[in-house]
Amino acid sequence: MNRGFYTIMAAQFFSSLADNALLFVAISLLVAMDAPASLTPLLKLSFVLFYVLLAAFVGAFADALPKGRVMFIANIIKVFGCALMFFTIHPLLSYAVVGFGAAVYSPAKYGILTELLPPEKLVPANGWIEGLTVMSIILGTVLGGTLVSERGTAFLLSFDTFASLGLTTGAEAAMAVVVGIYLLAALFNLRIPDTGARYEHQERNPATLIADFANCSATLWRDKLGQISLAVTTLFWGAGATLQFIVLKWAERSLGMPLDKATNLIGVVAIGVALGAAMAARMIPLRKSLTVIPMGIVMGLVVTSMVFVHSVTVAYPLLALIGFLSGFFVVPMNALLQHRGHVLMSAGHSIAVQNFNENLSILVMLAAYAVMITLNLDLDIIIVIFGLSVAGIMLLIQRRHTLNQREHDSLGLIGEGKH
Repeated sequence: MNRGFYTIMAAQFFSSLADNALLFVAISLLVAMDAPASLTPLLKLSFVLFYVLLAAFVGAFADALPKGRVMFIANIIKVFGCALMFFTIHPLLSYAVVGFGAAVYSPAKYGILTELLPPEKLVPANGWIEGLTVMSIILGTVLGGTLVSERGTAFLLSFDTFASLGLTTGAEAAMAVVVGIYLLAALFNLRIPDTGARYEHQERNPATLIADFANCSATLWRDKLGQISLAVTTLFWGAGATLQFIVLKWAERSLGMPLDKATNLIGVVAIGVALGAAMAARMIPLRKSLTVIPMGIVMGLVVTSMVFVHSVTVAYPLLALIGFLSGFFVVPMNALLQHRGHVLMSAGHSIAVQNFNENLSILVMLAAYAVMITLNLDLDIIIVIFGLSVAGIMLLIQRRHTLNQREHDSLGLIGEGKH
């Protein structure tokens, strides 16, 4: 990996760190407002909304400018969204603006990898990305939980710097820390090298962009390799976002842990994902990426066992195992999807299609979870429904791949160059 790759990784790490810390600051603001419990998962829903609404446009934007510049603009948008919370704008709206910046950021973040690296390095590169992203989730979750805790608030307000800026509450000080991290990520964005990749003039007519996006989406779903990898990653991100809130609720109800302590469990899942991602990066070459599908089935079944756990001692290894299985199967699938997208269309457009599907899955699964919480459905029932749904869908994806292979052996397409 060259130096430009590590600069991209640093920028991604700090941007994701701030995203995850801000989530828990926003949750604490909702708690302080005595907001209904159903609004908590809607925070994440508001964050991913623009991934779906802007999917037809952000890919073209990412391909219209050097990717580093796009990432810098996106981080400035995130700073603006975070700053809105200082002016008592509702957390759902403020976090949605941050999500707008994240939607702009994502096609450039992943698209630049296919410009910078050859196909055989995409699995290791995705191992790096997932590993550092998970590390940012771990540290961001712990940081967010620490910032909103009583000890964290007291520590921040003990600094005269915050008082001199007119920040008198713990929430304001916490948001100032998050803004600082976003600005640090933006500085790294400015150091990302120009890969020299240039695409044909990008269309600006909204109707044409939507039609082009629909064509790209159909192309990826028709591709025998693209449809399988896209289905897996779509399920993974929807399930991962929902599991985050299920774990927080489960920690409160089954383990008796407050929010600032429950965030440690999210970190444990993230550690498992990092280990699984690292092992997959070392063990699974791109041509063998589809062999990891059974891991997703096992992961869904393991999730259902959470209903039998009421001990923190057992909870930690169980959640680490769930994370490990998740990281092991998603990294090869993500690399395969990036490769097929790059072969079939431009980097920015393929990532935009990926983001649309993955975040539509997040919207649907979080909305379903919010409805179940509103209906006061027992948490154990929610966990079982969630786990069996993941395992069942992964089984259907595996069967679809088997049928595809019977019709035509498409594995030879893995690793081919762009037409």
